[in-house]
Amino acid sequence: MDLKKRKNITVLGSTGSIGVNALNIIRHNPDRYSVYALSAGKNVRLFMQQIREFRPKAVAVLDRESAATLKKNLENSDIKPEILYGVDGFIHVATMDGVDTVISAISGAAGLMPTFEAVKAGKEIALANKETMVMAGSLVTAEAEKQHTSIIPVDSEHSAIFQSMQGHLREDIEDVILTASGGPFREMSIEQMHKVTAADALKHPNWNMGQKITIDSATMMNKGLEVIEAKWLFDLDTDQISVLVHSQSIIHSMVRYRDGAVIAQLGVPDMTVPISYALSWPQRLKNDLPPLNLEQIGTLTFEKPDTKRFRCLALALEAIDIGQSMPAVMNGANEIAVDAFLNGKIGFMDIPALIEKTMEQHKTFAIDSIDAVLAADKWAREKAGELVG
Repeated sequence: MDLKKRKNITVLGSTGSIGVNALNIIRHNPDRYSVYALSAGKNVRLFMQQIREFRPKAVAVLDRESAATLKKNLENSDIKPEILYGVDGFIHVATMDGVDTVISAISGAAGLMPTFEAVKAGKEIALANKETMVMAGSLVTAEAEKQHTSIIPVDSEHSAIFQSMQGHLREDIEDVILTASGGPFREMSIEQMHKVTAADALKHPNWNMGQKITIDSATMMNKGLEVIEAKWLFDLDTDQISVLVHSQSIIHSMVRYRDGAVIAQLGVPDMTVPISYALSWPQRLKNDLPPLNLEQIGTLTFEKPDTKRFRCLALALEAIDIGQSMPAVMNGANEIAVDAFLNGKIGFMDIPALIEKTMEQHKTFAIDSIDAVLAADKWAREKAGELVG
């Protein structure tokens, strides 16, 4: 690995919270990183600002209409990126010959195909899209091994595990402990949670994230997805992964070794460190974050998650135990449920109920190809959509 080489980077999902943070790191380290390509959804206004600043060689947006808007806005400019759209466009910017590293930050299952194709193209992956590993972890990790490429986690929890493994032998690992903030409803009763609105659920106490991941945090589905992701990223058995609620969000996760030593990564709750580390590993970059002041924090607390109140976590664990197509089905049903909740079609506690009903009606099949993953996802979305009504 040439640590002095300037990396050409594609950011998938550049207008989301991870993408914006990643571009800020690139902005402050122009000698180390260059934006080669960008992709975004429908936030064309912010995307235009990013294009004008970073001058990528290619860009991709969600649909033809957004692409036409971009083309019109740039027609009198000296900036002339290749403009693409849809899944094919996302795949193109993720696999271009000049790209060294792909930051996979598209929310949800939409990130699967461009990320998988980037792995197949031998790109280094800075992975924030956990759904890629939830849906197709066995395929993605096998392909990465085949291509001799790295998948470096961006999620704060998986980055903490990755950092806590540095300098230690893989065979010495006993288990890992994922920490969870518990979300905004950690102390609510089930009765109170039935009255939760989308506005309530979008107010995370510690993190500033996109809508989908914020709702997943509120239901604790996010932690279930992270358990599945950790299994594939670090080649663990599910009984080697546990979850502890740590409301202060200072310890981001821990690794326990067979001699009883527990190595943890601590830091202020900010995504700058995990994104930066994924790009600079094995080095570290200086940043402007305030130093962690443990004296001011005073107390760090831990408790087991309540899977009766946070049923989504239990459903995710059940899905990975069943295996085969069930994790992809669970994930697809969750995305439909979260969207229905955000649009006022179902209540907060209907989210796990909808996922469970979808899982109950699914007949599992082997995940031996990306087509099988996409089939499971399609089935889940259609079934969950029918159940929403």
